[in-house]
Amino acid sequence: MDERQLTIYFTSDLHGYIYPTDYRSADEKDIGLFKCASQFRKDGNTLVVDGGDLLQGAPLGAYCHDTIGSAAKFAEMMNCCGYDYVTLGNHDFNFGMPYLESYLDALRGNCICENVRREDGSSRFPARVQVLENGLRVGLVGIVTDHVNVWERPEHLAGISVTDPVEAARNALRTLRDRVDLTVCVYHGGFERDLASGRVLSETSENAAYRICQELDFDILLTGHQHMSVPGQMVRGTFVVQPSDKGQEFLCITAERRDARWHFSSRTLPAGGACRGRWLAEFAEMEQGAQNWLDQTAGHLAAPMVPDTPLRMAAYGSPLADLFNSVQLEATGAQISVTSLANDPAGLPRTVRRRDILNAYPYANTLVVKRVTGAVLRQAMERSAEYFARNADGSLCVSDAFLKPKVEHYNYDYYAGVRYAFDCSRPVGSRVAELSINGKNVADTDVFTVCLSSYRASGTGGYECYVDCPVLKEIGTEMSDLLLDFFREHGEPLPLVRGDYRVF
Repeated sequence: MDERQLTIYFTSDLHGYIYPTDYRSADEKDIGLFKCASQFRKDGNTLVVDGGDLLQGAPLGAYCHDTIGSAAKFAEMMNCCGYDYVTLGNHDFNFGMPYLESYLDALRGNCICENVRREDGSSRFPARVQVLENGLRVGLVGIVTDHVNVWERPEHLAGISVTDPVEAARNALRTLRDRVDLTVCVYHGGFERDLASGRVLSETSENAAYRICQELDFDILLTGHQHMSVPGQMVRGTFVVQPSDKGQEFLCITAERRDARWHFSSRTLPAGGACRGRWLAEFAEMEQGAQNWLDQTAGHLAAPMVPDTPLRMAAYGSPLADLFNSVQLEATGAQISVTSLANDPAGLPRTVRRRDILNAYPYANTLVVKRVTGAVLRQAMERSAEYFARNADGSLCVSDAFLKPKVEHYNYDYYAGVRYAFDCSRPVGSRVAELSINGKNVADTDVFTVCLSSYRASGTGGYECYVDCPVLKEIGTEMSDLLLDFFREHGEPLPLVRGDYRVF
């Protein structure tokens, strides 16, 4: 009787969180790769797999890129933890291919990312077959969301193309099926449908995991990208999972062959316990270097910028959003600036250090200036106004459109250089009740220069209206560096442009 077994430890969307710290304080937290991997128990029938988005996010990632200039240390950390396979996430391309390759060259495990193609059309990171100690043959295919092409700067994708992930997986599966006992797809992408009801949640191709389950017949689908904890479950005959981000948890998946059938189960395990001391010691010099770099003073504020709840900031304004918009206006000379905040934004203390800026603005975004009509501006604002809903008692709340299938406070935008009002008693799509610039009502045919992050300029987050607007200027400096420059150049009080709007 065949009773062989495979165990998979799966992480995804670590975003540079390796040590047990959130970089906001010196306190140890139950977070990060080392807290997860210290719980791995690996043998010859176990695979350790990561779903991408490792290199960008935490301040440690910024330090590694800005000061070391190589991602090899991240590979060494993954090697310590015993990774056999990784795929690539969209953010792994943020610093360009040479930086990404410095990570992959030092990685002992295999990168699988079938839809990253060379110029001759061949897969740069093809599917693999792993033969376990017990003789099981496991076929592994990796793919990444092709919205990399939408978000990433073209020069960062030099020498490669990112093709349709579903078709790439389909073709790879066809070549593997007769050679293996079990198939695994590692997809840096999430679910476009609600798993309970099948209801469509997104019309874009950014996430296609449900479609993969419908059209392909992988045995196991390991997903990421959405930062959404999905416990193990069967979807159209495929066993699917997804962990949340920053190494807050990992999955332990078991596949057992019994009675000529595969049986799947999984546990979602929180980061916790003690980290392995030798790992902490091996990279202590790098971590201390990062902490010293992060503690460098950038500037001072007359009063701290303290974050409120996402709802209250969206409804009543945020000094942090005012700061970002002020920096963008100064850096670009645009008439209007648009910015957003992270899901869990850090505030800024009176003495602002580099770490505070990187925690407040954790993205590798650059800036784009576009020519935008009044009609487009109004359409974009209508998307932002969708953020609000009302409870049964009439009080404001956050719309499910920004909470499901994942929390997306970062897709609510704050505007500067324009006066506006959202009337939430009106239907979605007609809530912009006031819109004026310099005391003049904005007409659909008026034309303005608008500064956007590179992320928003791509139309992501429901802002497709920006896509076809002409690009007038691109600022290649990352926003975090522009923030540092702003503090260096200005004493207190900082010259801030305040958001001028109301929500009712």
